[in-house]
Amino acid sequence: MADPRTNISSIDPVWDQITEEARQAVSDEPLIGGFVHACILHHKSVEKALSYRIAAKLASNEMSMVVVREVVEEAYRKSPALVEAARADLVAVSERDPACHRLLQPILYFKGYQAIQAYRVGHFMWAEGHRDLAYFFQMRVSEIFGVDIHPAARIGKGVMIDHAHSIVIGETAVVGDNVSMLHSVTLGGTGKEEEDRHPKIGDGVLIGAGAKVLGNIRVGNCSRIAAGSVVLAEVPPCKTVAGIPARIVGEAGCDQPSVSMNHMLGKDQ
Repeated sequence: MADPRTNISSIDPVWDQITEEARQAVSDEPLIGGFVHACILHHKSVEKALSYRIAAKLASNEMSMVVVREVVEEAYRKSPALVEAARADLVAVSERDPACHRLLQPILYFKGYQAIQAYRVGHFMWAEGHRDLAYFFQMRVSEIFGVDIHPAARIGKGVMIDHAHSIVIGETAVVGDNVSMLHSVTLGGTGKEEEDRHPKIGDGVLIGAGAKVLGNIRVGNCSRIAAGSVVLAEVPPCKTVAGIPARIVGEAGCDQPSVSMNHMLGKDQ
């Protein structure tokens, strides 16, 4: 009997779907054939494709694509949890973003997905003690994607950052699993604290565009933060908050706001 470990790619339905979508994309649009082959079809797994894609985006005159790719591949070898999180994020984008019609899209085109995968590698480097390398990744992610996540911040899996313009997540921030946030979200400090000074976002939270959550406060599981809100106090689980400063305006409206992606407030809110 053949050792199943020698044929991993053939039992990976996610990667099989991505490669099939890539072949179809080349068939539909031959002009992008070189791009799709370089990013997807020349590789044997999700993590190999991501290593190439992250390196292609973050490389510069200061650090070559070869070196960046080696860093990413080493992180993936040492930490299978990074690959697990990348897959969970990919599924999250596919399920929650109405503009995503193929698993192929986030890897090739969506800067929110690409940025968070690059952050994850930087966070791994931070935890391994390679602080300057982690800062380099943070710098390049900020420059290329407009997403500034401190490498010490802790972010769960199944996370979607939609549009991903002007996202700021501070050093001591914590983001739970299955969180969704839109552009121009800040998880920041108030400017007064020096140690643990950033928000703790629970699982299943939906954070609307332009929302600011400031200070070492807890946002409870499965809550909603309305677009443009400024949150300065704790948010209980399963509630909706809105306004400046934000106040509770009702229930969250469903069990998983981050999955439903419903940003509308009720008539009484």
